[in-house]
Amino acid sequence: MTPGKTILITGGTGLVGKHLQHQLLVKGYNIKVLSSNESACDGITIFYWNITSGYIDIRAIEKVNYIVHLAGANIAQKRWTAAQKQNILDSRIKSMQLLYSAIDKSTHQLSAVISSSGAGYYGAYTNEKIYHESDTAAEDFLGSICLQWENSVAQFSELKIRTVALRAGVVFAKGGGALEKLKMFAKFGLSAAFGTGKQYFPWIHIHDLCAMYIKAIEDNNMRGAYNAVAPQHINNKYFTSTLAKCLRKPYFLPNVPAFVLKIMLGEMAVLLLEGSRVSCEKIQDAGFAFKFKDCEEAIRDLIV
Repeated sequence: MTPGKTILITGGTGLVGKHLQHQLLVKGYNIKVLSSNESACDGITIFYWNITSGYIDIRAIEKVNYIVHLAGANIAQKRWTAAQKQNILDSRIKSMQLLYSAIDKSTHQLSAVISSSGAGYYGAYTNEKIYHESDTAAEDFLGSICLQWENSVAQFSELKIRTVALRAGVVFAKGGGALEKLKMFAKFGLSAAFGTGKQYFPWIHIHDLCAMYIKAIEDNNMRGAYNAVAPQHINNKYFTSTLAKCLRKPYFLPNVPAFVLKIMLGEMAVLLLEGSRVSCEKIQDAGFAFKFKDCEEAIRDLIV
């Protein structure tokens, strides 16, 4: 890595973006952030864009060597109405199209575009298959979103720019995300598995996810999609019981019935009720070494 390289992060004020900024600054990178929120961050230059109106501050891409694309509406924030589904799609695809248009018109040559994607690429299913990057996208809502997302990234290769997409599992982190939400219930002894509890739960510690983004930036041999999930395959019941154990809280409640979650969340309940095993062999074969391979170790690191 050459110190002084400049990275533009979209969605840089979100959970992953904030952690990634810290790790990049430690390594000596210069950071720019594209955000719809113009409030300043310490040590970070914020540039405004408006995806709906198609506006981007062109200064954001000046002298930028890499783009890390994290922008996108939280898929678990609201019920999946037709309008919310469209918002989830537009926030990912239209934002990337806006970037592509700006880069295409610029004379500046990027080295790489690294984008987030999701393990949802393989669909909201529970089975014994272990999914690899060579598998096709599922035809359900999650699979369709991820496929279109990655296709919008791949178009940068037409400009002779290296592209990488990281298909992340559930991200364990402090300060937000699924772990923080479920920890609130566990603290009161209210941990309970969802549905059968047998659905798999692909996950990754925030440290490893950020390290993976940095490797994708620095490793010119990385191209295409990589699963960003820890090596350990766990199911929902194992996760909830392990979280209770780490917090020294009881784990005795019956599973939350699937029909209750469907009433509460509608179609979005599949995020809790379904899940498959996802392989991380490709990223490991690329030389990536996980710091957190064990779910219990990862949880303990974040709740202490």
